[in-house]
Amino acid sequence: MYRKEGQPLPPPEKFELPFEGKLSPNNRWVIMAELIPWDDFEEEYAKLFSAEKGAPAKLFRMALGTLIIKEKLGTSDRETIEQIRENPYLQYFIGLNCYQQEPPLESSMLVHFRKRIDGELINKINKKIVKREIDKSDKEVKKKDCLQEKGEKIKNKGKLILDATCAPADIKYPTDLGILNQARIETERIIDNLYKPLRVKLRKKPRTSRKIARKEYLKVAKKRKVSYQERRKAIGKQLKYLKKNLGNIEDLIQAGASLENLSKRQKNCLETIKKVYEQQQSMWENKTQSVPQRIVSLTQPHIRPIVRGKAGKPIEFGAKLSVSCVDNYVFLDKISWENFNESCHLKEQVEKYKETFGYYPESVHVDKIYRTRENRN
Repeated sequence: MYRKEGQPLPPPEKFELPFEGKLSPNNRWVIMAELIPWDDFEEEYAKLFSAEKGAPAKLFRMALGTLIIKEKLGTSDRETIEQIRENPYLQYFIGLNCYQQEPPLESSMLVHFRKRIDGELINKINKKIVKREIDKSDKEVKKKDCLQEKGEKIKNKGKLILDATCAPADIKYPTDLGILNQARIETERIIDNLYKPLRVKLRKKPRTSRKIARKEYLKVAKKRKVSYQERRKAIGKQLKYLKKNLGNIEDLIQAGASLENLSKRQKNCLETIKKVYEQQQSMWENKTQSVPQRIVSLTQPHIRPIVRGKAGKPIEFGAKLSVSCVDNYVFLDKISWENFNESCHLKEQVEKYKETFGYYPESVHVDKIYRTRENRN
């Protein structure tokens, strides 16, 4: 259930403090609070909740403000709540009327805030802030444009800069041999958990050859230089051990073992391991180094290798971003875990510029990859 407060928030100088004094209007959090159009997106956020059922939800300003504080300070969820509890400026920023010593919300609420406030809503807020600031700085020019004759077209204005980048994910540098070894270890743990309730029924535990498999892995992993034949042979052995473990898991399930004995993480990991085995087996048989939607991390299977072609870092692992920059304001136009060609989105980004500001840019500045025949035309 969502309830909006009836009374407007007081200005910073009237924010109640337990000691003498008042908040400074020049503080960065006070200035930022004035820039963000909280009320303009209140109704859109309220649509996510029922008007009658459920406990009252936190206000939009508190939800978005808390997420902004977390990203601005670079702290964890718990540390963010502690910072808000100790700092009156942060409490004003999230919409409290007066300073309070108790934390205004639990750290677990940030998980729900991240689910409710998606990237699309953040982009809308960002565009609204930027448009308002540009309109203020260009107010005199706007008045002149309004006095133009009806038949005269509005001139193109502004400079649009487009580029793409990658946000690196926090994962270990992936190798085929390392991923297969990690998958083998996880399947061995899954076999141990599935076998526990079947000890009486099954006297013999399925053989995994974990000690031999680990020796085979370390024999190659510890070498500074490994030849192609040695690496391929080691990958082939790990594939056999992994196939054997996956077969043992299926046998245990047929014997009466339940997947309910596994944790949620292990269930997800098992599905990921099956896909990893299929991909690695396909690459090993076809003697290739690429496969569609290649998995490079068991714990974060959505991460993909992004080929960048840069010196020192030809391949990066993370989300690819396509961004546009206008007067030092940056807009996130596209984000994807899969690789994409940024030149295909040039016309769409130029149209978004016109939709936001009401006119086309005077010039567009891009890399050579954008200079396709279609884009030049």
